[in-house]
Amino acid sequence: MTSLRAKKVNKNKELKQAAAKKIKTLKLINKKKRNDLRQRTLRYEEEYESERKKIIELKREARKNNCFYREAEKKVVFVIRLKGVNKLPPKVRSVFRLLRLLQVHNGVFVKVNKATKEMLKIVEPYVTYGYPTLSTVRKLLYKRGYVRVGKVRRYARKKIQDNADISKHLGKYNVHGIEDMVYQLYTCGPVFKKVNNFLWAFKLKPPRKGFKAKRHAFNEPRPGDWGNREAHINELINRMI
Repeated sequence: MTSLRAKKVNKNKELKQAAAKKIKTLKLINKKKRNDLRQRTLRYEEEYESERKKIIELKREARKNNCFYREAEKKVVFVIRLKGVNKLPPKVRSVFRLLRLLQVHNGVFVKVNKATKEMLKIVEPYVTYGYPTLSTVRKLLYKRGYVRVGKVRRYARKKIQDNADISKHLGKYNVHGIEDMVYQLYTCGPVFKKVNNFLWAFKLKPPRKGFKAKRHAFNEPRPGDWGNREAHINELINRMI
């Protein structure tokens, strides 16, 4: 009996030591991930600041030469659905499904290319879109960001509360935190599609002070809502977050 009891005590001791060792290893791994994320975030900030200064310098140079500076075409737009389900043409419904804009006031990031430009032309009278700033991308993820977790076709919607889910699903692409996601979405990085697909479509609120006129385009003589707002989309998003 004494021998059996001693074996049991030793086994429990070994299990506790193994568990403690595993916890210590996980803590070290997580600490390294946090430090790496911190370093990447600093590099991102340097890159954002460098790009901002470069544009300011180019604009200054253009003014000096009595020219206009034209910025490069934006690579990402943020699209918001304005119209419900009633009286929608089948083609429009189809594009909405492809863009994951399943409900009114849903919003998604869309990479600008030939295919998506054609899709936006089809749904333009039913959406508004424009070019999100870095600040807007951050606000959307931190305040309204939800991700898709679970099995394919049986996804669950989960709020972004920490970096664990991000690291679990996107870690193999070196995306371990919200700032990594912000960088990929804002700069249209190499894993933009993976990050964007991991996000659930943003569910925004009706804008404070409401819309102007959904039946009219934003750039019509009588101001409306649908269509390309360019940089003005940021003001609308801020009212809908």
